[in-house]
Amino acid sequence: MRMKPKNCALLLGAAAVSLATTMGLAKAETEITLWSHWADHDTKVAFVEKAAKNFEAKNPGVKVKITWYQKNSLYAALKVALSAGKAPDIFYAEVNQTEYIDNDFLLPLDDLVDWSNIEPWSREVWTFDGKTYGFPLETQTVELYYNKDLLKKLGFDLGEDMQLNQAEFSDLVKKASAEGIATLGQGVGDRPYPGHYFAYQTLLKKIGKEDYGNLLAGRLPYSDPRVVEHLNWVKGLIDAGMYPKSFTTIKLGESHRYFYANPGSVALPMGSWYTSRAFNPVEKGGQPDDFPLGVKRFPAVDGGACNDCKTAAVGGSFVVNADTKHPELAAGLLNEMATPEMGTMWLTTVLVQSGVKGDPSKITGKYKPYFQELTAIGSSSEFFIGLPHQLTKGACGDATVQIMNTAFPAGLISVEDAVKQLDAACHKG
Repeated sequence: MRMKPKNCALLLGAAAVSLATTMGLAKAETEITLWSHWADHDTKVAFVEKAAKNFEAKNPGVKVKITWYQKNSLYAALKVALSAGKAPDIFYAEVNQTEYIDNDFLLPLDDLVDWSNIEPWSREVWTFDGKTYGFPLETQTVELYYNKDLLKKLGFDLGEDMQLNQAEFSDLVKKASAEGIATLGQGVGDRPYPGHYFAYQTLLKKIGKEDYGNLLAGRLPYSDPRVVEHLNWVKGLIDAGMYPKSFTTIKLGESHRYFYANPGSVALPMGSWYTSRAFNPVEKGGQPDDFPLGVKRFPAVDGGACNDCKTAAVGGSFVVNADTKHPELAAGLLNEMATPEMGTMWLTTVLVQSGVKGDPSKITGKYKPYFQELTAIGSSSEFFIGLPHQLTKGACGDATVQIMNTAFPAGLISVEDAVKQLDAACHKG
């Protein structure tokens, strides 16, 4: 039967509406997924969610679904998801996780991300074989935080250079131990790197950037006399009680509270992302508002080749899944984080350095003096790029974590045995 023109028009109109609705639903169902660490870092969560809202506003019909994890839970979930081909479009990663690159899990970002507002050195850290695989959101320097009042109570004055010498630091450890106080409120209960901080940062000062890089690359043996001499000094500090007796069980978050709350330590070596935990409200584990926080240089060592040296590194970053169905959209979300405005938001709210350029002069309020002090200490420094656990791989990486992160600072191994084991695993001859 032939349809009447009026009915035909109605049917066509209904079909058009149905098609438009279907297309609208399909567009609305375009979803970009992001999995990240920082579940308990409110300011970092706010930063990423702000970028997601900006991105959604510019891309109607596209939604960003973010899942927040603690770090170890995230890594476990990613291991399963990547193996099953069900990983998110974007996920948190750190520079030492090169297995993602080795297994072709990551999408090169060179032609997708706008790098004009990214610090070139931080991009270079994520560049392997000429391709850039990571978006370097968080950067850090390794700092030695201290309790100003407690240091003064123990009878020490840092002076204008904010640095004790080797003999003075040895004396500090002895005096603190005599009072039942740990000099460094450190622990390695849930991380593979905090035990590295003191020994390696002072070793960098002892042998200088070039030889320190050679050591981590396996070109210089740990049996080098300068290294052995230095490790013997550090071992003496460990035996004198530099670390807490519960060193092997104290978790990262607990080490912050150990330092500024209970029982209290003189100092805490930590990446400058310390502030992202310590500057939280007290009820969320942050330091008390009246805590006398200071930043000092690691001690100058005798005969040091570079007593002004310190480490800078890229921390929490985002990468794009090589199997994403939406590479341009995934990169577009990263580009929302890469603007000067967002770089400034990171600095002024997260209060940690970033690979995204921002304006530090916008930092105001009670934390401004801290950043002025941090900037002053960094202004005369020479920077070595990369942390030991980022730069050592395979058997050497495992040995470095087992020995220099745990066994050596815990006082469970001698310098002689540590050197033999590290050379066996790391030195390439």
